[in-house]
Amino acid sequence: MSAVLRIPRRVEQEMLDVLPQTDPRAMRSRLDLRRINRVMATQSLLCGAIDKALQGGAPRSLVELGAGDGTLLLRLARRRAARWPGVAVTLVDRQDLVTEQTRRGFAAIGWSTRVIVAEVLAWIGNEASSPCDLFVANLFLHHFQGPALASLLAQIAQRSNAFVACEPRRGAVALVGSHLIGLLGCNAVSRNDAVSSVHAGFRDRELTSAWPQDRGWRLDEYRGGLFSHCFVAARFAHAHGSRNR
Repeated sequence: MSAVLRIPRRVEQEMLDVLPQTDPRAMRSRLDLRRINRVMATQSLLCGAIDKALQGGAPRSLVELGAGDGTLLLRLARRRAARWPGVAVTLVDRQDLVTEQTRRGFAAIGWSTRVIVAEVLAWIGNEASSPCDLFVANLFLHHFQGPALASLLAQIAQRSNAFVACEPRRGAVALVGSHLIGLLGCNAVSRNDAVSSVHAGFRDRELTSAWPQDRGWRLDEYRGGLFSHCFVAARFAHAHGSRNR
């Protein structure tokens, strides 16, 4: 096991990325991801990371990169709606997976939604709006490496006041766990992609090193539970949240 952990990050194309969105295997794997997120306590980890970034403040605008079907963010939104009224949400993904039911869920708590179907790097490079209060990414950054990862993080830094990410942790426990997700009833696509995700995951200060070297940011990077790796970036001028300045 220790030999595995000494190898560099290995980013491979995952099966879910190439299957058509209507393929039954892909549809099942997306359901598996909901189950995996619950086991990884992703919602709680993201809430904790957001609290570190905003320090009690509330965002007016929020962008999720690689948002998938948007249901994870909807659960988080329902948890925070009383303290975060009227947030404008942008969900960005290469596939159109956000259902009308999910849109209605956001509307029911007073949040507006905009769904962007595009490759994230292409979209963010053309997005010329003023900085968004909060960018969020879950199980997304590990798809990028080298210059592509640095470019994406630089674009996020230009367009956000705070950014949080929850990614696979490249370590022994997570690797063992990735080989055992079949016990949760996950299909072959999910089992394959879970192992690939851990090999492409992060540890130590790897995301901090890839973030633009700008003294205007407060950065934090840490282990999240048994299987996750969290990254938090917040501009010092906005460290107390956009509605609490």
